[in-house]
Amino acid sequence: MFYRGYGDVGDGREMGSKRQRVMDPGSSFYGTSPGSSFMYNPPPYSYIGQPPPFPVVRLRGLPFDCSEADIVEFFHGLDIVDVLFVHKNGKFTGEAYCVLAYPLQVDFALQRNMQNIGRRYVEVFRSKRQEYYKAIASEVSDSHGGSPHRSVPRAKSSDDGKDLAEHTGVLRLRGLPFSAGKDDIMDFFKDFELSEDSIHITANAEGRPTGEAFVEFVNAEDSKAAMRKDRMTLGNRYIELFPSSHEELNAAVSRGRLNVSSKPKSSDEGKEFAEHGGVLRMRGLPYSAGKDDILDFFKDFVLSEDSIHFTFNSEGRPTGEAFVEFASAEDSEAAMAKDRMTLGSRYIELFPSSLEELNEPASRRR
Repeated sequence: MFYRGYGDVGDGREMGSKRQRVMDPGSSFYGTSPGSSFMYNPPPYSYIGQPPPFPVVRLRGLPFDCSEADIVEFFHGLDIVDVLFVHKNGKFTGEAYCVLAYPLQVDFALQRNMQNIGRRYVEVFRSKRQEYYKAIASEVSDSHGGSPHRSVPRAKSSDDGKDLAEHTGVLRLRGLPFSAGKDDIMDFFKDFELSEDSIHITANAEGRPTGEAFVEFVNAEDSKAAMRKDRMTLGNRYIELFPSSHEELNAAVSRGRLNVSSKPKSSDEGKEFAEHGGVLRMRGLPYSAGKDDILDFFKDFVLSEDSIHFTFNSEGRPTGEAFVEFASAEDSEAAMAKDRMTLGSRYIELFPSSLEELNEPASRRR
């Protein structure tokens, strides 16, 4: 679960707390995800005399090695509140429910119908609150059949060779909440001697957490002993552990997949040293954002609509990015103070850019 909200409203924010209470009543692990809003501003609804529908979709035809990170990537740009994989007799069915932040995003999610995850095309359907609740109840009923730390086996968990694998002092973790930081992992392995430098959270090409991490233990004996934590819970998520190696860890480093911060955030350590040319690139914009929203976001600066350029993909859909031309390099540098502030329900990342980079995607700007 990626967002924890409160209140009996028709959007998906309440499910952070509701499912939390169902799955793990004593836990208070979840706070606001860095990928979600710190200050949620619901859009205006046109539902007269009735509450807006619950924002949930059902997916069918998922690969059997599918993970939450794959779903988030599939719905790139949308605010994901929860992903619930469906199991039957302990086996993944290839179906899942995905709860979004508010009803408006359901229509965007449905546009992904018949798109691919890996080699599989995925069907996306509207669903209902009752169907989602029923799936949760089935998951909880199944998980309560064992120990309190047992959870329903999820996809990609056919790993019978774990017990026979050679240990080198490195473990790979999978299934982490996207809001998890190094301190959470240290607490998960509190019986072992670890430092923040020994924990490596992985991120995708855009700097967003994948739900995986590598942990370096003092020795191979410790990493083998730590395997007893396999499938135990962190928050209300069960964590899968796999024996790994320094080679696999180094491969992740070479691919630029490591997010070395204590809490996940984009890997842009050089921002503050970058040269400013009067242009900023914005990332993480709501798909519904317009030029007036960006003008309001930068209301302390002199801008015109002609200085704002949205980018679109080959199908003419917004990418969630835009370029903004400021009056001077000094203004663009000062505007970096807005980095990671919210626009509507999304936090916005800012990057120093240039007129050259602005002109590169000219064919897909509007």
